[in-house]
Amino acid sequence: MTATLLKEAGHPPVAPAGHDPRRRARRRARVVALAFVLPALLLLGALVVYPVLFSVGRSFFDASGDRFVGGYNYTEMFRDPATLTAVRNTAVWVVVAPTLLTGLGLVLAVLVEKVRWATAFKLLLFMPMAVSFLAAGIIFRLAYDEDPEKGVLNAAVVSVHDAFQDASSYPNARAREGQGLTRGADGSYRTTAAASPGDTVGLGLVGVRAEDLPAGARPARSAAARKASADELRGVVYLDFTRGGGGEQGRVDRTESGLPQMKVEAVRDGRTVASAATAADGSFRFQDLGPGSYTVRLPASNFAPPYEGISWLGPALVTPAIIGAYLWIWTGFAMVLIGAGLAALPRDALEAARMDGANEWQIFRRITVPLLAPVLTVVFVTLVINVMKVFDLVYIIAPGPVQEDATVLATQMWLVSFGGGNNQGLGSALGVLLLLLVVPAMVFNVRRFRGSQR
Repeated sequence: MTATLLKEAGHPPVAPAGHDPRRRARRRARVVALAFVLPALLLLGALVVYPVLFSVGRSFFDASGDRFVGGYNYTEMFRDPATLTAVRNTAVWVVVAPTLLTGLGLVLAVLVEKVRWATAFKLLLFMPMAVSFLAAGIIFRLAYDEDPEKGVLNAAVVSVHDAFQDASSYPNARAREGQGLTRGADGSYRTTAAASPGDTVGLGLVGVRAEDLPAGARPARSAAARKASADELRGVVYLDFTRGGGGEQGRVDRTESGLPQMKVEAVRDGRTVASAATAADGSFRFQDLGPGSYTVRLPASNFAPPYEGISWLGPALVTPAIIGAYLWIWTGFAMVLIGAGLAALPRDALEAARMDGANEWQIFRRITVPLLAPVLTVVFVTLVINVMKVFDLVYIIAPGPVQEDATVLATQMWLVSFGGGNNQGLGSALGVLLLLLVVPAMVFNVRRFRGSQR
């Protein structure tokens, strides 16, 4: 009746209660949105929410999962030295890696703007992001190998070292027992019998392969036959070994070679009074010696082992070495993100600073960095979240003997749960600890993103 009167009076009809078209359209839109989101919510719940809740519950049970132990696992993990080492290494990762990456990314992003081939340079730096952590770990495990024949880093270190300091030519040489030479505590060899000016001494060594003799080595027979004058002490250092057998020990035979470039010293009363280096035939001589008895010594430097480089994967350097591999992978990521923020900076502020006489360092420190602070914060926090979860590089690069020295929370959680510990209660507690450490950084990052959108 009311609708009829309104219609006759010229008013539009009133929809019955509960039949508002706009409300029905909004309800329909919600249902459609929920239908699209529901599969993702189910997947998220199955792969994220359920495992998190299960891990929290599992952390209150023992290794078998049958007996409730309360907070025992949480107290036990802080009594375990390996867990304390993991916490310490994780703290080192969180402080060092994001700081270095953010700094490198900022510097490279600024410098790339001034490079002619900027795109190619960015591509080159970003390419490691396409390499999996497994492949990167294998690459750096080989690069850090202690053998200079395999590890490229030690090959470079050894080359630089040998360029400034000569390596010993006879690291494996040694004297025969009972042939006139005794070995000192410092690795040197000295004659057992005293020698005086006018004498000629023969110092025979073994342990040197003929093919390892220095180029230009000559037979020692002629040097052994030379007579010394009254004021000099002569001698010969030779390889006391005849190829094919034969010869006499302690005597220079016809085909035996001298050992050139060997340092020899004349010692009297515990003090070195003269020194010489052997010639191509192994001969040496000390001139203008005073009368008396002398001991001839071959210093330990003649037998020093070759320099093998740095133990990159030893207990002291394994964590910095792995962080170096991580920097190689993620520097391009930080550079690209910071470069995008740099491209959005107002150029008029930079040009105004240049017109006011500011140099590039002042512009970078007083204008570029403050304006990029929001971007730098997002990059830093994102990297903090990432390094807390680092696992692949540590597990692959660190050798077994130093695995415990390099372990972080993620690797310790896996080792305790599946890598031999077989204690999933303690491993779940470590997982909950890692989650609690990551959540604040994630919340901070989400707030930063929302703030930037507003």
